[in-house]
Amino acid sequence: MVETAKKTILVTGGAGFIGSNFILYMLRKYPNYDVVNLDSLTYAGNLDNLKGVEEKFKDRYKFIKGDICDESLVDAVMSDIDIVVHFAAESHVDNSIKDPDIFLKTNVFGTHNLLKYALKHNIKRFHHVSTDEVFGALGLLGDKFSESSPYDPRSPYAASKASSDHIVRSYYHTYGLPVTISNCSNNYGPYQFPEKIIPLFIINALNDKPLPVYGDGKSVRDYIFVEDHCRGIDEVIHKGKVGETYCIGGESERNGLEIAETVIAALGKPRSLIQFVEDRLGHDRRYAINNSKAKKDLGWELKVSFEDGIKQTINWYLENSEWVKNLERNK
Repeated sequence: MVETAKKTILVTGGAGFIGSNFILYMLRKYPNYDVVNLDSLTYAGNLDNLKGVEEKFKDRYKFIKGDICDESLVDAVMSDIDIVVHFAAESHVDNSIKDPDIFLKTNVFGTHNLLKYALKHNIKRFHHVSTDEVFGALGLLGDKFSESSPYDPRSPYAASKASSDHIVRSYYHTYGLPVTISNCSNNYGPYQFPEKIIPLFIINALNDKPLPVYGDGKSVRDYIFVEDHCRGIDEVIHKGKVGETYCIGGESERNGLEIAETVIAALGKPRSLIQFVEDRLGHDRRYAINNSKAKKDLGWELKVSFEDGIKQTINWYLENSEWVKNLERNK
């Protein structure tokens, strides 16, 4: 049975894409939960994602602008927290290739800072949100990643997330901190910053701009609608076993060319907008996740198919052009 007793959840990176969706999901589902959102508002953090939340949930939601690397701030914030859900991360692979330094600072040292003060303040659950990229790459056919897959990160981003996963586990094994980890596949949905493939393609297509497809377009990713991921995290923090990892994927493998063609078809745009560009350095060929543990142990199931999710996502961007314009203005 899901707990509904009064709790306060700290969400790091809650102004980002997945974090803001998670905050909205939790505030709506759990009337006895308060949420504290700690976000430094880097370029990918956007308070427009949570427009109206402070007014609607004024007694249950609080935003704090700050860096997870700030020790005194994290110490103070953690003093009244029951559960930490840690999203805050530098996450764009291309940026990690150009400048890895900030990825190590935020993803490794920032995570350690949170763990240190979670331990000091006896946090009841520390949930760390990770990625399937820590496992490396798969061949185009065959197995999927699971909780037992060896770590083999291929980019500075993936390596920084792999490092943070190991540090989280070390705090469980060494200090007994009650942690859980989830490794998710590629999320998509409302409020996603348009550096990622699906919103980039949608916005470019709407403006009759080229859709840049890396290499031969055949590199595959497993896509999950963001609300399905949020439900998965909800299940992990309430039902997941302390010290365990859960893989949360969308069972929707698509390559870059297929994503471009799907967007083009949905918006009635010409296929000539698809433009093949130089491949990303060290571009992994395929990621895919085996969900069986999360399904068996947590009772979690996907509710949104890729076909329905992509329609909802495209419609959201069509209906929220002002959100996109505000991003452009704030660049």
